[in-house]
Amino acid sequence: MAQPPLSFFDDPAQLAPRRAVRRNLDGGAFVLHSPEPLQPHARCVGEWLEHWAETTPQALAFAEPAPASSSSSASSGGHAGDTWIRLTWQALRQRVGAVAQALLDLELPAGKPVVVLSDNSLDHLVLELACMHVGRAICPVTSGYSRLAQGDFTRIHGILATLDPALVYAQDAATYAPVLAKAPVAARAVFSHGADAVPGALPFATLLGTRETPAVAAAFADVRPDTHAKYLLTSGSTGHPKVVINTQRMLTANQQMIAQTLRFLEREKPVLLDWLPWSHTFGGNHNTFMVLRTGGTMYIDDGRPLPGLIDKTLAHLRDVQPTLHFNVPKGYDMMLPALEADLELARRFFGKLRMVFYAGAGMPQATWQRLEAVAAKVRDVHTDPVWFTTSWGSTETAPANTFAHWKLDRAGIIGLPMPGCEIKFVPNAGKLEMRLRGPHIFPGYRGNEAATKEAFDDEGFYRIGDAGYLQDEADPASGIVFNGRVAEDFKLTSGTWVSVGTLRLHLVTALAPLVQDAVITGHDRNELGALLFLTEVARKLPAEELRAQIQAVLRRIKAEGGGSSHTPARVLPLPDAPSMARGEITDKGYINQRLTLQCRAAEVEALYAKPVDARVITA
Repeated sequence: MAQPPLSFFDDPAQLAPRRAVRRNLDGGAFVLHSPEPLQPHARCVGEWLEHWAETTPQALAFAEPAPASSSSSASSGGHAGDTWIRLTWQALRQRVGAVAQALLDLELPAGKPVVVLSDNSLDHLVLELACMHVGRAICPVTSGYSRLAQGDFTRIHGILATLDPALVYAQDAATYAPVLAKAPVAARAVFSHGADAVPGALPFATLLGTRETPAVAAAFADVRPDTHAKYLLTSGSTGHPKVVINTQRMLTANQQMIAQTLRFLEREKPVLLDWLPWSHTFGGNHNTFMVLRTGGTMYIDDGRPLPGLIDKTLAHLRDVQPTLHFNVPKGYDMMLPALEADLELARRFFGKLRMVFYAGAGMPQATWQRLEAVAAKVRDVHTDPVWFTTSWGSTETAPANTFAHWKLDRAGIIGLPMPGCEIKFVPNAGKLEMRLRGPHIFPGYRGNEAATKEAFDDEGFYRIGDAGYLQDEADPASGIVFNGRVAEDFKLTSGTWVSVGTLRLHLVTALAPLVQDAVITGHDRNELGALLFLTEVARKLPAEELRAQIQAVLRRIKAEGGGSSHTPARVLPLPDAPSMARGEITDKGYINQRLTLQCRAAEVEALYAKPVDARVITA
């Protein structure tokens, strides 16, 4: 009798089996790793581009929204009236070769990177791949440092001085040329638009018009696994982010780890509609190089999870049906009202989705449940469930260390180590601090030997600063539960430790849909508090009704009896959103707890003032 076909989650041809090996160490520490060895991987990122340009030359590789006043050109592989400018793998390789030759012809000083100041675009992509093709490191810098500086370029000038670039690229001169006017660097400037108005600047079109010679192939052959591919800046809580070296080996090894875990990627070329900034590792490494390794397709989304900009994303979803969707929880929060109100839009979004992936912060359970509910209205989730999953990583780890490659019921689990990654759990301040080792781990911070030395323990494990524990101590394959950042946690004056990450997620979930995010307070105080960033739903409520709803939730949490370290006694709703310009929120959409507390010191004082401030809500 024929056996029924395996489900997607049970088929080892689709997903790696759920396995892990535990090795116990002294003092309660242990190491967790996958029993599956990491298979050989590409020498460098450019090998993927060469492969797809030869084997699937006319397949669509990357696309970006066409300007409203024009349609895409035939040379881009587009069609008259198309809303997207498209590049096939062959066209992408041709452009990369031309720009790579231009970089060689410029005879830029050795050892100095190329820096990108503007957002994701096809020109940005081509420049990045061209740099990597000939062994020149590139550093994409978050555009917010330039666009939101309001004439104060101190921070971006400090970053440029640290990087000391040979060439700086930006999309348009009108926005970015003022940044370079008095920058403390001697670098060639390249702009896609407006270069003619900037003395000495080169139009990007000039680079694209260069004829490739055998010198490009010769330089490509010299690229080694240890060659610096990219520099990425840590988000950091100070004004001086560290410069993280990303080698070619890190990037190719990490994609091999993902491929051995998400085995369906070898047969199902992914289609992504993706806004996540390339100045961060999630969008720039994880997603972009997943497309590059698999020969898939990425539509570059010029929307953002921000008021006004989310409408662009929703409009693109009427054109593009992704098979994988990567986002931060805030992104899903802002998409949900439209998906719930427009089932045809929801049907297009969920129609071909294999996976819904969240990262950057813990997914509130209320958001998860709302996504499941709307998916159930437009597809048969019993026979074809929507897979919600996540991973865990950082800028220093290329980025992914773990993957939850099975069906999850709720947020919190971050998966298991992928092939090639070892995770060491070390008791620290009442938690298990997680440390990492593998070919995807960075070699150090550029120009900062002291920080590099401090980042690794005596066995070569990277000290990421996050904590976690096994879902089931008796079963290593049960999955790792994320337990916040060790450095964020603090003690109340009672001596009780507060797990900031766990508490924040619990509070935001309990206050859904009123609260977008929360910053936990109480360090060296006798009770917990929180600053609350409100959603648009909350802002539309009458003040007294909002106050009553928040107070009811606080009292319910108090009644659960979790004790002082689990129960916020007071909260202060804030009138504004977190500021990207001040660094309170990163491009990935999550709160920088430490820096927000510094920026909002006055609000923290008001939260604990006596008599109680009228704006404060108590349990």
